[in-house]
Amino acid sequence: MTTDSSHPLSRRSFLTQAGAGSVGLAAANLIAAPGDPKKKSEVHGEKWPHEARLAISISMQFEAGGQPDFGADSPFSIAPVPEPYPDLPARTWFKYGYREGIPRLLDLWDKHGIKVTSHMVGGAARKNPQLAKEIVDRGHEAAAHGMTWQPEFAMSREDLKTFISDGVKAVFDATGQQTIGYNANWLHRSVHTLPVLQELGFLYHVDDLSHDEPTLVPVNGQDFVVVPYTIRNNDIMLIEGRHFSSGQFLEQLKHEFDQLYAEGATRRRQMSISTHDRIGGTPAMVRVMDEFLTYAKSHPGIWFARKDEIARFAKQSPLTPRDSEET
Repeated sequence: MTTDSSHPLSRRSFLTQAGAGSVGLAAANLIAAPGDPKKKSEVHGEKWPHEARLAISISMQFEAGGQPDFGADSPFSIAPVPEPYPDLPARTWFKYGYREGIPRLLDLWDKHGIKVTSHMVGGAARKNPQLAKEIVDRGHEAAAHGMTWQPEFAMSREDLKTFISDGVKAVFDATGQQTIGYNANWLHRSVHTLPVLQELGFLYHVDDLSHDEPTLVPVNGQDFVVVPYTIRNNDIMLIEGRHFSSGQFLEQLKHEFDQLYAEGATRRRQMSISTHDRIGGTPAMVRVMDEFLTYAKSHPGIWFARKDEIARFAKQSPLTPRDSEET
């Protein structure tokens, strides 16, 4: 999630108003053949790979370094420095994201043996290509997040295609990984976004809050996967935006987990968590995430999955719900 000074609604005002192919092969063996008389809702293996009861997907937003020179929201936005003077303290806050935040989060993921999806702003990956490459080298997914923090909902189709393509190229140049998943700035995609993504070879997007499981939507006459995102378990919403304490954030994660885990006995359920480099990578927040991951892993049947893994599985599963039109 990112924002930009040209956006008519700043992050702070928004927050105030907002109250890998191998998996598909393995999962194919877990799905009942068409016409199988078994009760599909009672067989965990038919809902998720590895007979999992609940999928948990974590996003690690790599945005810091790609923010605009002026107008980017930060803790200092309450007393902004006017152009053309640089907001030097704000710059150090963003630098924390790639100097301390992501390295600390990467160590946490390694500690728990889980892989995440990193939505990378092209400009951030270009500024710190070695860090972007390290994310991929440590087994995590690089997903697209636009070239800059510029909002895209008002772009023409041609400009949007260039904007997304430039971001894809910047991430590929840094990581060597071709992105197949997309997250728009503050989820504010345009009416052109999904058709452009389909045309560019993307598999899924996350800018949809309408389900607690992946779904399929028709785009250009083909299936396109929606892997749901979150604002409920999102550090930029709750920590920066609503000033939750780290303890309150942990309580939110546990309550969300407990409910979805209970529902997962009979339904396909996915829990989404979003961390941002300069927020979720702070010491207290990493300690909270460490405690939550330990708690979640104490329950049987948990699948920590990258979003590309979820999307591939959902696209070939006959149990994936279909929406009749784009949301």
